[in-house]
Amino acid sequence: MNYRLVSKYLGHFTFAISLLMLPSLGWAVVYGERDAVWAFVESMAMGGAVGLGLTMVGHRAGNRMFQREGLALVGLGWLLSAAIGALPYVTAGVLQPIDAYFESMSGFTTTGSTVITDIDGTEKSILFWRSFTHWLGGMGIIVLFVAVLPYMGAGGKQLFKSESPGPDPRGLSPRIKDTASILWKIYVGLTVVQTACLMLAGMSLYDALCHTFGTLATGGFSTRGASIAYYDSIAVETIIIVFMVIAGGNLALYFAMLRGKRRALIENTEWCVYMGILALSILIITLNLVGMQWHAQHDGATAPPDYSLAHAFRVSAFQVVSIMTTTGFGTDDFDQWPYFSRMLLVMLMFIGGCAGSTGGGMKVVRIMMLLKIAYWRVESTFRPKTIRTLRIGGHAVDDDVQRTVQGFFILYILVFALGTLFMSFLGLPFQTAVTAVAATLNNIGPGLEHVGAIQNFAFIPGAGKLCLTLCMAMGRLELFSICVMFLPSFWRHS
Repeated sequence: MNYRLVSKYLGHFTFAISLLMLPSLGWAVVYGERDAVWAFVESMAMGGAVGLGLTMVGHRAGNRMFQREGLALVGLGWLLSAAIGALPYVTAGVLQPIDAYFESMSGFTTTGSTVITDIDGTEKSILFWRSFTHWLGGMGIIVLFVAVLPYMGAGGKQLFKSESPGPDPRGLSPRIKDTASILWKIYVGLTVVQTACLMLAGMSLYDALCHTFGTLATGGFSTRGASIAYYDSIAVETIIIVFMVIAGGNLALYFAMLRGKRRALIENTEWCVYMGILALSILIITLNLVGMQWHAQHDGATAPPDYSLAHAFRVSAFQVVSIMTTTGFGTDDFDQWPYFSRMLLVMLMFIGGCAGSTGGGMKVVRIMMLLKIAYWRVESTFRPKTIRTLRIGGHAVDDDVQRTVQGFFILYILVFALGTLFMSFLGLPFQTAVTAVAATLNNIGPGLEHVGAIQNFAFIPGAGKLCLTLCMAMGRLELFSICVMFLPSFWRHS
């Protein structure tokens, strides 16, 4: 392990995160929030000092990077970025250190879980920073640096591979730097378009930017305590639904369409399955809401909410897309929905978006692979000599990728089980413990019961918040880049 090299790049990343607080500082000036102005100035100064120290430690390290250094840089880079991102919350007096780290990690990993209990009363510049961390983390803070830093060279490939979502990230260009640049250009372009659409629908520039950041990053932080329900606007909801669907798809497909491949989406099997799951889930939950048997749940003690067919479709369409794309915005308290609908939403949490998207979860393509592998294992019990090639969308999936997907699934279930056990040990009820881990590991935001759509994570003990923070990082980096850091052999000199 080349520690000096890792230290040097961590220093550069820390400098960059500190400078990226400037837009939030600008909003603090615009809104006349003096305490927030000093909070961002202090945070930038502290971040700059840390960055300078780390850079000085590794100033003679060179630029040659191998896989071990790439993994360490991605894992440590995200953990350190969340720490620097937490500084404004602490210096502004909004949150205590553990809560601030939770909120910052939730932002960068595009989770959207929050411990801020009075969102409407929080300074607008702090909320802007909160949403801006979504936007930075959505495409990947490391990928951003690969795109803009001219000296990353071959090391950029290691960083890109370690941070890219999905089991088989494919480059759009022979040069990783060009690939990262292309992805960010698409991301910025979508940001401009959605912001303009939301402003036309009646939002201010500030609100439009913050909700665009949360949408395209599939994060879910809102400037309103009631989330999207605050606006009660079909136009706003429709715009956000469309861009959540886009954000949950593979960004490489949109680049292919821009290059003239107009059928890139419909010819992609993962995209078709993704859209099919969304459509079917919306239909099922709509019917369930219209014909729900509330007397079985409430024993007639309370009157059931009145869902007409149109309203049921409206809220189910928004929440299904929001949950499956792991965005987490809300327009209805789905914790009061029928048990069947709630369970279906929990299942969608685990599926998530497509590989190459900003969404979390296990990814649709992994589910497709696992189902095919499981089917063939069952079939092989009576056809042991049959040889098959696993194909997804006409492309053969080699054995190494299959083993990686199976290893990911085993590790995923293990982390989920251990996390749930730990949260239960801290005294959380079963449903709360299960969905709190599911919501953070899959980078969704809201869970059920005490961490439901209209609740928050503020009541969870400090140890629980640190556990869930680790789950967020694992989910965003798809386990391996964080889990490898727990192996002693990883840190030894080779």
